[in-house]
Amino acid sequence: NKFRRILKFNKKVTQSMSRKGNCWDNAVAESFFKTIKHEKLNRYKFSSIEQVRQVVFEYIERWYNRMRIHSSLGYKTPLEKELELIANKLKNVA
Repeated sequence: NKFRRILKFNKKVTQSMSRKGNCWDNAVAESFFKTIKHEKLNRYKFSSIEQVRQVVFEYIERWYNRMRIHSSLGYKTPLEKELELIANKLKNVA
């Protein structure tokens, strides 16, 4: 209940609720967490939370979004796919 109250208070966040036993809600997030643990986090011994934050930031912003290709995105990076979607949206508006 406390969690739901927090979500209700923050209008920018919506809770994902699907039918019981539906595993697809969190599949993308679980896949990402598995990937970041395997590719980055399990390779280090951290001495501070700030060190963890820096490594995670570098991984996501410099590697995962800008350089790592994804088969689910047609072998493009997330940034390339996002720019493609924006360009297509602008083309359709014009």
